[in-house]
Amino acid sequence: MTRTQRNVLIATSLAVVVALAGWWFTRQPAPAAAASPAKAEAASPRPALSVRVATPEPAELAITLSANGSIAAWQEASVGSESAGLRLAEVRVNVGDVVRRGQVLARFAPETIDADVAQAKASLAEARATAADAAGNAARARTLEKTGALSQQQITQYQTTEQTARARVEAAEAVLAAQQVRGRNTQVLAPDDGIISARTATVGSVVGSGTELFRLIRQRRLEWRAEVGAAELGRLAAGMPVRVTAPGGAEVQGKVRSIAPTVDAQTRNGLVYVDIPSVQANKGTSAARRPEGASAPSGGSAARGAASVGALLPGMFARGEFALGKSAALTVPQSAVVPRDGFNTVMVLQADSRVQMRKVQAGRRIGERIEITGELPAGARVVTEGAGFLNDGDLVRVVDVAPATTPAETPAAAK
Repeated sequence: MTRTQRNVLIATSLAVVVALAGWWFTRQPAPAAAASPAKAEAASPRPALSVRVATPEPAELAITLSANGSIAAWQEASVGSESAGLRLAEVRVNVGDVVRRGQVLARFAPETIDADVAQAKASLAEARATAADAAGNAARARTLEKTGALSQQQITQYQTTEQTARARVEAAEAVLAAQQVRGRNTQVLAPDDGIISARTATVGSVVGSGTELFRLIRQRRLEWRAEVGAAELGRLAAGMPVRVTAPGGAEVQGKVRSIAPTVDAQTRNGLVYVDIPSVQANKGTSAARRPEGASAPSGGSAARGAASVGALLPGMFARGEFALGKSAALTVPQSAVVPRDGFNTVMVLQADSRVQMRKVQAGRRIGERIEITGELPAGARVVTEGAGFLNDGDLVRVVDVAPATTPAETPAAAK
């Protein structure tokens, strides 16, 4: 073989080898190490949500008993008329006025009483004159008793006349005292300190004896009458603190005064009487009131007031909570508890960054935290933000929360 033929053969063999090698490499898949980073990232699982987590914290929470009831006056006094057939000439107070014990609330026209008093005085003077004459006759008769100038019967008659005249004087004095009492009753006085809650007195009306003219909340005291189930009454005691909340949201602190000794046979509830703060008068409204029907001011004016403690008024329906003590509890942020299918649940973060749904019981609340009871592993972390968007087994990414800087901190102090 010539040299030229040998070179051609070698070139042809190299070309065939190169062609076979190219065909082989085009048929083989790309090595795993040569896969692109984008394809590798797409092949790995992606988190469903970015969340924040927190660890349940122990706390001391108050044990309370809730109840409903009505606000009422501690005691109401009925102020009425003690004289009959007199015309009401003046009314000095109105509903809401704060009054003092002995203050004049209204006044009757005194003309009829004055005439009766004058007549009683005249009758007393006549009885005294008659008694003096009878006493003189009896004294003279007794001096003549030993002389025999008068019979024993005549002497006895003079003595009887003297005693009768003396009794008539006492009767006339009693009539005068009664008329003077009627004269004093022309002024209707407040029986105790308090605030006027009702008024039926009208100037010009003629009222009978015993007719109610005003109603008075004694000492401006209110009470809350809580209705508590028979099974819970044994947990309450006098002196226990109570927080009463009005329909408008106003709250006052009260104290249990007494517990009713009986239970209603229909509702099976007992009444618990809770003292709440005294009724306070409105400021800036204590100017003297002009008596109704009078052209000029008169003494004994009343200060205007409001029968309420904040927003609490007699007759309101309010709710309250009795403080029974404290107990240890496990609390989480309220956002961690999510209602699902009629149950309260929390999402517990697992070691593989997946969440597990656990059923819990929600209890007492304090601020932004809520008590939970249920089986949670020691050191469990629950999802606090985004729990409502997760399902059992979802993969999540935990976002670290930087500690908030208080407004009082300055950059220098933080450093």
